[in-house]
Order: sequence, then C-alpha cells, then structure tokens
Amino acid sequence: MIEIELDGKKVEVQEGSMVMHAAEKSGTYIPHFCYHKKLSIAASCRMCLVEVEKAPKPLPACATPVTQGMVVHTHSAKAVQAQQSVMEFLLINHPLDCPICDQGGECQLQDLAVGYGAGASRYQEEKRAVRHKDVGPLISMEEMSRCIHCTRCVRFGQEVAGVMELGMINRGEFSEITTVKGNTVDSELSGNMIDICPVGALTSKPFRYNARTWELSRRKSVAPHDSSGANLVVQVKNHRVMRVLPLENEAVNECWIADRDRFSYEALNGSERLSAPMIKQGGQWLEVGWQQALEYIAQGLGCIRDQHGAQSIGALVSPHSTLEEMLLIKQLMNGLGSDNIDHRLRHAEFSKAPGVRWLGTSIASLSTLEQAVVIGSNLRKEHPLFAARVRHATRAGAQVYAFAEHAYDWAMPVAYAWKVPAAQWLPALAGLAAAVAAEKGISSPFGTGMPVSDADRAAAQQWLAGSGVKAILLGNAVAHHEQAEALLAVAQWLGAQIGASVGYLTEAANTVGAQWVGVQPQANGLNAAQMLAGGLKAAFLLNVEPQWDSAAGANAVESLKRSDMVVTLSPFKTNLECSDVLLPVSPFTETSGTFVNAEGRVQSFHAVVKPLDETRPAWKVLRVLGNLMGLPDFDYDETPQILARFWGGQRPEFVPLELLNNTAARQEVQVCAASASPTVAAMYQLDGIVRRAPALQATRDARLGERAGWALEDVASSELTMKTMMPEVSA
Repeated sequence: MIEIELDGKKVEVQEGSMVMHAAEKSGTYIPHFCYHKKLSIAASCRMCLVEVEKAPKPLPACATPVTQGMVVHTHSAKAVQAQQSVMEFLLINHPLDCPICDQGGECQLQDLAVGYGAGASRYQEEKRAVRHKDVGPLISMEEMSRCIHCTRCVRFGQEVAGVMELGMINRGEFSEITTVKGNTVDSELSGNMIDICPVGALTSKPFRYNARTWELSRRKSVAPHDSSGANLVVQVKNHRVMRVLPLENEAVNECWIADRDRFSYEALNGSERLSAPMIKQGGQWLEVGWQQALEYIAQGLGCIRDQHGAQSIGALVSPHSTLEEMLLIKQLMNGLGSDNIDHRLRHAEFSKAPGVRWLGTSIASLSTLEQAVVIGSNLRKEHPLFAARVRHATRAGAQVYAFAEHAYDWAMPVAYAWKVPAAQWLPALAGLAAAVAAEKGISSPFGTGMPVSDADRAAAQQWLAGSGVKAILLGNAVAHHEQAEALLAVAQWLGAQIGASVGYLTEAANTVGAQWVGVQPQANGLNAAQMLAGGLKAAFLLNVEPQWDSAAGANAVESLKRSDMVVTLSPFKTNLECSDVLLPVSPFTETSGTFVNAEGRVQSFHAVVKPLDETRPAWKVLRVLGNLMGLPDFDYDETPQILARFWGGQRPEFVPLELLNNTAARQEVQVCAASASPTVAAMYQLDGIVRRAPALQATRDARLGERAGWALEDVASSELTMKTMMPEVSA
C-alpha cells in the first residue's frame, strides 16, 4: 500500500493506483468527463487536472500514478484555474443548446459548467458543426456537435461490449465519433453508451424528447427477461413508464443492463395491451366485467372437474412469472385436485431430479474465471451481461471454450470452438470425457473406444493444467435437449475431473424460482409436452403464448383448440385462436413480486405504475378465483403474505444451499445420437414483452432471428470466426 496526502488527508491506496482512485477512496470529488471506473484510462478530456507538489504543471488525476509521500491539491487556486481553462476550451465549439437539449438536467457538462465555466465566452468565431448519423433504432446521434471526444462510447464498445462499433476519425476540430462505414450499432449492450455519454451526443431514440428528467419519478425494479436479474431504475411520468435505466449492483449487473431490459418498456404502452376481461361467445370476443369473467371460469372448471376429473385440468406457467403468481396458480391447481402444472415449456426431456438447477457459482465469479467451457449456448445473445463478465475475464487471460451447434461471434477470444450438430452432442462430449480420462490415466464411465480428436486432447491438457477458477456452463439448448440428463451427467463428470463448477445459465427471469416452488408435476401429473399435446380439457396459460413459448409451436395451438376451456392470463391480446377467456393481468411494472436469478438470488420489487384500465395483478386474480372455487387459504392481502406462507419465516436472500443441485437424475448414460435439435428462442423473441417492443424488433438481431425461424443465428455459416488460441489445434 502507498500513502499519499490528498487535500490535507492521509489516504492509503494500492501501488499502481491513480490519484483519481485515491480521491474516490477518500470521498473527494474531482471533476472529470472521460474517466469511468469500468473503462480504461484515456486522459483525453483533461478536466481532472490537479496540483501535485513538486510537479511543474497541473497533472490529470486519472492518469497520474500515486507515489509514496505524494501531496495532491484538488481545489487549490492552481488546480481550479486549470480546470476552468479546460472547461473554457470544451465550451468553445459546444452548441450551448441546453434549453432544448434532451439531455438537459442530467448532463455532466452542464453541471460542471456551473462550477467551472465563465459567465460569458471570449470565443467569437463560428462554431463547428458535425453531421448527424443514423446508427439504428435504439441510439440517436442527431446532435453530434455536442460531442466532447471523451471516447467513453468507443472504449465501452471495445472493452465491455467487445465490438468496436464507434471510433474517432480525423484530428483537431475535424475529429468526430462515427461508425466510419455508416453501419448501425448492433451490440446487445449498446444502450449503455447512452448512459455513459457525459453530454447529449448519444441519446435514447425511443425516449428522445418525450419528457424532461425532472418530470420523471424514479422507482427500483428487477429485469423480467433473462436470468441475470439485473437491477433497474424505472422512470415514470403520469403513471406511464417513460424510460428504464440500470441500478448499480456490483454483485449482479454492475452498472450495465442489456438492451432488451432497457427498451422493452415500449410494449407496456403499446396498442396490444389487453385492458379488460374478454369472453369468446359464438366465435366473437366480448368485453365483460371481472365478476362475470371469473364466475364463468369457476362454473366452467367445476363442470369439467365433475365430468372429466381434476386431472383433466392443468396450468402452463411462463418462467418469467413472479414467485407469487407461481405459488398461487400451483395452490389453485392443487386445490382443484390436479398435479398438472409446468414451466418447462421448451423442454424435450422432463426429469424428476430433486433440487434446483442453477448457475453453480456466483455471477460475480464469472469475471474472475481462468477457464470457462460453455456448452449449448450463444452466450453473447442469450445472456449479454454474463457474456460481459466472461469477456472481462478473457481480458485478464482467461481461456473460453465453446461447444455448440453453430459457430458464434462472442466478441471475445475463444480458445477453441467445437461446432457439432445438436444430435451428436452426447457422443462428442463423451469423446471429450475420454480425452480427459486418457490424460489422467483412468477409464471413462461413458464407454471405451470413443473417438478422441487432437482438439479434444489439447483441450483436456489445458483444462487439467489450469489451477484457477473454472466453470462448465450449460446453455438453454442443453436444458431443452432431449438428452438433457445424459449431457448433464457427462458435464458433471468432466467438472469433477478438471475441478470446475457445473451449472445452468438458465433461460428466464424466474427459472430457478419456478423449480424452487415446484411449478412442475410433483407426482403423476402431466408435463408441459403432454399438456400441449392435447392432454387437457381445461387449461390455464399464465403469461404463456404457446406458439412462441413452447417446443410444440403451432401444434400446441391446435391441441389447445380441442380443449373445453382455455383461460389466458396475459397483459396482451394474445392466444385468440385457442382461448375462451382472456384476463388482463399486470406486467412486472404494475405488480409487486419476486424473481430468483441464475445464482439463486431472491429479489423482490414493487409496482412502479398503476395497472392499466381494468388490468389486475395476476396474484389477485388467482386469489379471487380460489375464493370463488371455495378453496382454502386464499386470504392474501399483499404479496409478502404469499411468500411468508411458502418459506415460513424471514425472507431469504438466496435459495437455501441444500436445495441447489446440478446433479443428473441418472448417471447411467447410453451414448447415442439424438433425433432432433432443441428449441431455443432468439434474443428478441424470448417473451411477450420483448416481442412487442417496436425499437427492439427493428434491430438487426430481431430481423436475423425472424429469418432463422427464431432460431439462433449462425453468424459464420460454416466457418469459425473466433480466434484460435491453441496453435497446435486447427479449426
């Protein structure tokens, strides 16, 4: 540790730290633009000039290493004069359009100009103007004359997103940030560039000119899409969601969010929202009151149960639903005498393994991995925030291995990529197990005589040589595979041999929570595939659109048409072909609830706006329906009561460790090929909200996903695009 004196206070920091780091530790603010704690140091804005004793001139705090005994003054006359001079230069060409600027009120330049800018400018010449750029439907670059060339957006693309989509060309007053070739900005994390831009050069195209920052109320929430559980700040005006920003949480999402978390809010205000209960009569949809709709459902369920038995009734639940909604619909099914309930809509194999499948490690640990083996996942598109952490690890030297059906560009160096058809995954993984067994001088439990390639041997040697943190991460395609349990068994054996954790990246916001509360058959109930194949007379669809959310696809709709009653609980007008009743239930912004992310972290949130028109929270709808059916224990007044009954005490921060279990239900593996590829949703088709967000659906990723039938994009066709880091192994 090195001790310096900062504004008269002693501060200890690690060797190699900069003066800016010492100031952050001591709570001293130094004005800056280009510096960002998550990005490399550029020292381009010079706003952080400070006085260092014995130095001939002011030095940039962000790029000046600390030395033992250094004495720094951040607010001396010399430092302040230097900072004021820099501010004068920054404002020379700035358009000074604060009254109409869409960044007004949350602009760093505006804030610092108050403290360090002069009342009038000495610059009388003509200001420069920079042409705007069209970089896609998410980011607006209409006002690039405001840019101060801090290069935060450029460095973010290189270092966090992994794709240098923006760069600075020319020199002097002709410098400008651009895509050079006129391309669009297509990174799945691109919206974070808006947040880190210290002026109004990069702004949100969907939000642009919709509201002023001081008009917005700010409320905390949790992302409802993938399993990262990113923390959000939802900004609201007149009970309408206007913008979504990240809430910093180092353990979960750091200070970033994915674009689908940021821009999907558009669907919440869209024309497809369902605003009142509807019943189909004579093939026509009629709006009715809540009492009439629920009594119609209760009466219909009673008749069906009497005629066909309770096992003819079932529920399909989206893993994006809250814990409270899941608990109550399970309680409703059990109260009716049915065990037909499932959240595994895209699965092809339905094991009854005990425990909860999860990430197998903490989210934060992904940033410190030495080796990662990712099986059956397009990591960058399925889990953008997890990919950002793994990408950070590769910058420190981590080795990443990809095993998938397609070759994907993950925007990070990949040590080796196996491109294997999904039907051959099990034999190929067994070959990797044989290679590891041969290197250790033991026998593989998955058969002798398995073919072992040079690539397999090289990878086995690398895995066994590494001594740092290792992880085997199973993607959505593994979870949905018809040989999912066998693949897990091989992965578990590999993890035990090389000293790696084994876990699932998990698909949805509450996949882990759904397992925890048992939203799947517990005895002899029907699983999702059986229910969608026509096994029900009455079906509940909670936030489910079978055509898009299930492995059965369009066949599921045809099967449900043959049911006597199908009840859809959704925020949107959907399932019109197969439903008999539509109940408008609240999306995550209009209800309180709880999600459990991939690492088992329990995160609760509150509603941020009032429910739209006649929309009601799903847990309230299920509570009233339970009461109408005469079922016991449906006397809940708020969501914490539902959870308290489930876990019977204080709310846990994580799923209990004893319940987390990634062990395969059966260890005996018959190595053979599968018959079909798994069903995996594309990035912007994951759930009903992102499917209805106009800006997201206008992106390049959405267009590619549609052309591929919502399958994952093979960006390289037949050739690998990743850099091979093992020279002795060719792709």
